[in-house]
Amino acid sequence: MINSVRNTVLSILNKNNYGYMSPSDFNLFAKQAQLEIFDEYFSRYNRSINLENARQSGVGYADGKKANEEAIDVFSETKYLKQSAANKFFLPSITTTGDDYYMINTVICYTSVLAEGSATSTVSGSIADTNADFVSAGVRVGDIISNTTDKATTVVTGLTSDTQLAVEDDIFESGDSYVIHSQSVYKEAEKVSQKDINLLNVSLLTAPSNSFPAYTHEGNLMKVYPSTIDEQGAVLAQYLRYPKDPKWTYINLERGEPVFNPSATDYQDFELPIEDEPLLVTKILQYAGLSIREAQVVNYGAQEEIKDMQK
Repeated sequence: MINSVRNTVLSILNKNNYGYMSPSDFNLFAKQAQLEIFDEYFSRYNRSINLENARQSGVGYADGKKANEEAIDVFSETKYLKQSAANKFFLPSITTTGDDYYMINTVICYTSVLAEGSATSTVSGSIADTNADFVSAGVRVGDIISNTTDKATTVVTGLTSDTQLAVEDDIFESGDSYVIHSQSVYKEAEKVSQKDINLLNVSLLTAPSNSFPAYTHEGNLMKVYPSTIDEQGAVLAQYLRYPKDPKWTYINLERGEPVFNPSATDYQDFELPIEDEPLLVTKILQYAGLSIREAQVVNYGAQEEIKDMQK
C-alpha cells in the first residue's frame, strides 16, 4: 500500500507543480499520518459504542464497532515480560519485547512453579536436566519454561523423557538455570495506583495474594504484588502496541528517480487497513503543504479528510 500512497501523493503535488517530495520526507510524513489515524481509531471506537448504546448503529456490514475492533486488534500483542529484579518486570519496549506499547489491557500472573534447576545439556528444540523428574513434577505440554539466566521464555511442546523436554524455542545453553510454571494456574492482576498499593499492603484482608495479584507502574517497570511473583515467565501481558514506522525503500536512481524496492531488509508497509489509504494520502498532503508553505495543498488535504471522515 505504501507505494500506492506515495504515487498518489506525488501525482497530486506534480499536477499543480508544487514540487517534489524526497523519500526521506515522505517517510517522515507517512509515520506521522499513520500515528494520527491510529490514535483516531480509539475515538472512532468510542463513538461506535455510544451509537450502539443509543441504538443508532447497524448490524452486519453496517457494524461500525466491529470494523473498529478489527482495525485495533492488528496491534494487539501477547508476550511474557522480561524480569528486571525480584518482582519487577520491564514494560513492553523495543529492547525487551520488540515493540513499544500504547496501552496494557490484561496482565496474567502464573503462580504455580512446577520445577526449577539447571540445564545439564541441550540440543536443538530440547533441554535436559539429569537431576530432574519432569513427569513426577507434573510438567505438561503448554507449560511455561523460562531461562532465568538470560531472561527468555518459551513453552513446553513435549516430554521426551523424565529428564528431557521438547521446547518451542531454543533459548537454553548448558548450565542455564530454568523455572517451569504451570500454564493452568494463573490469575489476572489488577492495576492499582502507588497510593492504593500502600494502603492495600498494610491490611491482611486487602493485601494482594496469589489469588488476587496486583501491579503498579514505576517508570519503565511493572511492579507485581505479592512479592512472591518474582520469576521470569511469571507475568504475561496483552497490550496494544504502536504501529511500526512505515518506510518506502528504493534502489539506485534511474534518470534521477528512485525505484521502489519492497525487498529491502528495512522495508515496512503501512499497518492500516486498505480503506484508510485515502485518509493517509490526505494527511500526508497536509504535511507536505506545511513543508513547502503551500496553503492550497494543506486546505485540499483538510477538505478531503473531512469528506472521508463523514462517509
